[in-house]
Amino acid sequence: MEEKNQPMRREYAKLELRRKDLLANPVEQFHRWFQEAIKEEKTEPNAMTLSTANLAGRPSSRIVLLKYFDRQGFVFFTNLESRKARELQENPLGAINFFWNTLERQVNIEGSVVLLPSAESRDYFSNRPRASQIGAWASRQDVELKSREQLEQTYAQLLKQYEGQQIPLPPFWGGFRLIPSRFEFWQGRTNRLHDRFEYTFQLQQNQWEIRRLSP
Repeated sequence: MEEKNQPMRREYAKLELRRKDLLANPVEQFHRWFQEAIKEEKTEPNAMTLSTANLAGRPSSRIVLLKYFDRQGFVFFTNLESRKARELQENPLGAINFFWNTLERQVNIEGSVVLLPSAESRDYFSNRPRASQIGAWASRQDVELKSREQLEQTYAQLLKQYEGQQIPLPPFWGGFRLIPSRFEFWQGRTNRLHDRFEYTFQLQQNQWEIRRLSP
């Protein structure tokens, strides 16, 4: 397959990002952009690429959904036996990236990752749709399946098992919080002269430092 000569470039020309537009706190800046993404993006503006690495430094990435965030960090939930969970327990550092195509924007956030207290995971799990609760029990993420039918049979059995009952939090399911130490806000611009701003937290000054980066 030859793809080298296929035109795959597009010009970014909708918006700009200036230093004076930025809020002092990157979480507040993210909140501003996230609210704009909710209005403009057609599907799942909370979808983000989560990158992790094991102790050997071998990286892996996948799309997960941001469930909520505040100044304490950015929260997502997963099977605790999955590859991403195992890697985060080995090497508790991660990065998340949001790309909002309509707005021609990216946000990259890096930091340490901690497991949520079980009570917080239980609170979130109890408010999930019942079908999703059953799905969490049915799927042993990353374990080999002999067939699609095996998964569907397990799901059906669990539906019957928990009929008329409250579905408990699986012991192998929970949440993680990424505690940010670095943000990068990227706004696409013409001629590949994009706007990029980096926030890094300075412990001595107890504040965020903002720098413009070359594209």
